[in-house]
Amino acid sequence: MQYENEARVFFTAKSENEGFARLFAAGFLTQLDPTISEMTDVKTAVSEAVTNAIIHGYEEKGGLVELFCGYIGRKIYIEIAGKGIENIERAREPLYTSKPEMERSGMGFTIMETFMEKVRIESRIGVGTRIFMEKTLAKE
Repeated sequence: MQYENEARVFFTAKSENEGFARLFAAGFLTQLDPTISEMTDVKTAVSEAVTNAIIHGYEEKGGLVELFCGYIGRKIYIEIAGKGIENIERAREPLYTSKPEMERSGMGFTIMETFMEKVRIESRIGVGTRIFMEKTLAKE
């Protein structure tokens, strides 16, 4: 796909980098002048995806998370990649969490799907998981 603009960053799978990921996505998307609501939606979806990668994928034991942002016109594309998820269908079930002892809500994918127009997940054990999200911003 040929994007009008794009940016990619890699960061260590540590909980403290979740805020960095939100700011990276927000900073990149600022050039499209999104509404506050649109920006909040994107930041929330990115936060959920990155948190899932760090806590459930890497179990806070290190590794790299990749965050990509791109756009064509007013349509934004976001990808988050990390360690593979064993059972995607189970992970997508509302209220399911692999970390109940951490008081996780199990709503990560549901939240992503609520705030973004499209969410697609590709996962292969030993290779990794990539979450693709899309959202069309309102007219300028």
